[in-house]
Amino acid sequence: MAFKPEEMTGINKDFEEPGHLAPTGLHLGGAKYMVIQGEPGAVIRGKKGSGGITIKKTGQALVFGLYEEPVTPGQCNMVVERLGDYLIDQGLFALHSWYNNE
Repeated sequence: MAFKPEEMTGINKDFEEPGHLAPTGLHLGGAKYMVIQGEPGAVIRGKKGSGGITIKKTGQALVFGLYEEPVTPGQCNMVVERLGDYLIDQGLFALHSWYNNE
């Protein structure tokens, strides 16, 4: 999956200004996700069909989780957010994680 610079810019802007992506959706790798409730400045969540995305900001990096059924949004959220919290607690930030049921 390739990311476009403008996709990452939009994601970073939403962390700085929560709600920025709500009107247009979250775009990543050419896919569009409807932004759903997250945690302002810490977690962005999106939905696309039976799947979705969770992005956790750790300070210097973003932890991404993409999922499709049978993985549930709650399972993806838990894995991504716990990993992000662990990295923050350990002072480790240079990790991008993909949690995808393929």
